Amino acid sequence: MSENVNRYLEVAVEAARAAEAVINQYYHGEFEVERKADASPVTVADIESERVIKATLAEAFPDHGFYGEELGRESIDADYVWLIDPIDGTKSFVRGYPFFSTQIALMYRGELIVGVSNAPAFNGGELACAARGCGATLNGAPIQVSEVDTIAETSLSMGNIGALGASAAWPDIGRLVGDVHRIRGYGDFYHYHLLASGRVDAVIESDLNILDIAALAVILREAGGDVSELGSGPLDLETRTLLATNGRLREQVVTYLGAWDEGRDAPR
Repeated sequence: MSENVNRYLEVAVEAARAAEAVINQYYHGEFEVERKADASPVTVADIESERVIKATLAEAFPDHGFYGEELGRESIDADYVWLIDPIDGTKSFVRGYPFFSTQIALMYRGELIVGVSNAPAFNGGELACAARGCGATLNGAPIQVSEVDTIAETSLSMGNIGALGASAAWPDIGRLVGDVHRIRGYGDFYHYHLLASGRVDAVIESDLNILDIAALAVILREAGGDVSELGSGPLDLETRTLLATNGRLREQVVTYLGAWDEGRDAPR
């Protein structure tokens, strides 16, 4: 497996670029917006970009399985399974602002080993990627998390604050917000790109799924950071929350999250 990890990453980037070409055809154009069962939007760009991602990966790796946001699961019990969110941030895409990305990750027997996060419309384009043991890059340049090691110096970003606010842990999270140096809510792919490249130091997020953050988890770990569920459990296919730090802050941030119960507080 280890000898192939760079090949997996290479094809994943190729698939992300193929999806980018599809996305660019529709962005700022006219298209119908449908609603899924959970009321979240889906467009032809979501579906077509996932198809081209899946086709690119399947041509190179015909024995691999797939778990896609729009096209569902196929051969999910295979040793290698690709996790695909073709447009993470469809609401942003529909409204015409650039906080959306393509997320592609590879899981080997339950372990995330490759991640590609491509935001084609943001800041002229941002592509972050990583493979296990190979480090992480942003637009081709190596990246590392920050060296901040105290809460008082920490820049914290939070996502889906409404869901966090509805949890029993909200008062404790509020204490953390009061103690850090700076609080922002960058959201979606962007605060993870900032964390992996040392520009923020911790991220707390709820109301997500594994497809949103699988690729980003690989990138963060290879940049020297760490990720878990808010309750400190490992990431898996049922993950709905995320705590990510530069590693140095992990234990300090966790002390503020003692009231978080993944079974009770995580969104359903």
